[in-house]
Amino acid sequence: MKVGPKVVLLFKDPTGFGTAIFKALQPNPNSNLQSRQESLDLSLQSYGIKHQTVSLQVVHFLNGPNLEVSVLLLENSEPPTLACALNEVLALLVGNGLSNMPTIVAPFVVAATKLKTENRTSVAVDNISVYGLQVGASSGLTKALCTKLQSPSLSLQIFNEQLACLLQLVRVLKMPTFIIIGKKGQTVHHNTSEEELEMSELNCSCMPDSKLIQLQKSNVIHEIGRHLASFSSLGFSGEKIAWDTMKYSRETQEPWRALYG
Repeated sequence: MKVGPKVVLLFKDPTGFGTAIFKALQPNPNSNLQSRQESLDLSLQSYGIKHQTVSLQVVHFLNGPNLEVSVLLLENSEPPTLACALNEVLALLVGNGLSNMPTIVAPFVVAATKLKTENRTSVAVDNISVYGLQVGASSGLTKALCTKLQSPSLSLQIFNEQLACLLQLVRVLKMPTFIIIGKKGQTVHHNTSEEELEMSELNCSCMPDSKLIQLQKSNVIHEIGRHLASFSSLGFSGEKIAWDTMKYSRETQEPWRALYG
């Protein structure tokens, strides 16, 4: 599959985050970009998984005959099928040869409690809502994004199946990749001033918990959208966002979680 030099990789996760971003990335009104859609059914037979395929939706944005950006939305699946499906997608991207390898930008939203440092401390106590992490080989795009987003601690441990699997595979393949990690459910920083704390408590007290959580999610997804639009001629149509607020989390980890580190 031929893709643009910049690829946005999304997962059709149960929360609806990936689908929301997929729909909200649109050409700017003043740009010459045109869109072209395609869909693929990826076979997993080479992994011993018969009678099952995984769907991949793709939107290519072109400037005349030239591909500029490709946005991929991969069907949700569970490990170990997840690793097989993701490996097939990356194989498609590498298909044009190492010299023409695109840069992948993959956004995620992860609960703050699922981001922990080496001493098992949650990163929920800092005020950073979106991190950026360069993985694999570097490119002009990954270097540019590194200047805009703060990198997480080197000791950060991420308890997210899709993200952990992607990190492992792109490291092995040495694909230029930039991960955008939006954090939800953060709390006020322990160094916040007493005045700021009082104002935060006042604002929060006037808002129901469900509304506050939804506002935090909306702020994070819009910030991620702005970063995705910043390296292309695409715009982020916030009004198209219809993110499912369904609570989806796992408090336990299955034994195969160790496969991905």
